[in-house]
Amino acid sequence: MKRTATTILVTAALLFAATGCGGDDSAGKTGADGKKQVTLTLNWVPYGEHAPFYYGLQNGYYSAEGIDLKILPGNGSGNTVKQVAQKQTDFGWADSPVLLKSVATGMPVRSLGAYLEKGPSSVEFFSEKNIKTPADLKGKTVGGTPGDALYATFPAWLEKNGLKQNDVKVVNVDAAGKIAALAEGKVDAIMGFFHDQAPTIESKTGKKVDVLLFADYGMNLLGTGLIANTQTLQKDPELARKFVKATQKSWADAARDPAGAVTAMAALAENEPAPEVLTKQLTLVLPLLGGEGPPGVNTEAQWTETIDLMSRYAELKEPGVPNAYWDSSYAKQG
Repeated sequence: MKRTATTILVTAALLFAATGCGGDDSAGKTGADGKKQVTLTLNWVPYGEHAPFYYGLQNGYYSAEGIDLKILPGNGSGNTVKQVAQKQTDFGWADSPVLLKSVATGMPVRSLGAYLEKGPSSVEFFSEKNIKTPADLKGKTVGGTPGDALYATFPAWLEKNGLKQNDVKVVNVDAAGKIAALAEGKVDAIMGFFHDQAPTIESKTGKKVDVLLFADYGMNLLGTGLIANTQTLQKDPELARKFVKATQKSWADAARDPAGAVTAMAALAENEPAPEVLTKQLTLVLPLLGGEGPPGVNTEAQWTETIDLMSRYAELKEPGVPNAYWDSSYAKQG
């Protein structure tokens, strides 16, 4: 039986109170069944990218590692990172550029691996606009949200593709209003994560959406991945290892059985998109996982590239080396 969103949030609040999140150094209390009660807060309300977590939950992968997992909706990567930093949740699913900026401000968080090795940052537009390359954006209006990594790096991406900043008119739109701005014709295109937004826009409008990926045109930023509080890693590294192991298996197996992942999410999540939208979102996200190795296994070169781009174009202050942001010891090769 599905739980309502209100029930999920109330359960989370009771769990936080019971476990002392925000003040207790330990992550996950042990329940009567002997399993660790663990929370994972997503970067947003459930959409197709999150289906692998529900797949692992339904198939017992977390339970097999002694984890009683509760998946909680998020409200943006920035808020998820803050919750992890304040120990209001045990693990988080957040965008890597947001993590970098958060660590730079002193938040005690680390990535346990970026799963989307090819970033989903993109410019999205209706096919009828006949935009085929970045050059076709000249003279167009593009909606973006100040403060996010896409907005910060967009001018540099334009420059990399032979355009000047004033060749494109950027319209400031809050995150919740971007899709409406595009649908209503207030802008020609929007900056966003194509695998999430494009299927949603197509479902709402009945129009085909095309995209230009930043990564396909000279600028790749690592995407979403697992994060944890540094105190959690110090106090209970075994819990983190087990959680990552279950998550890697969930993502690897969901990639081989996307229909099963969609079914699991439809059964366990709340307020998720329609199955056809979920299916398309998951189908679009799987190619972003990267190489042949297990999901979430990154290289120093990948992190260095993202750190360098963020320091040059997104005001990442005093950039550090990859291990200042990412602990490579948890996501194993196999």
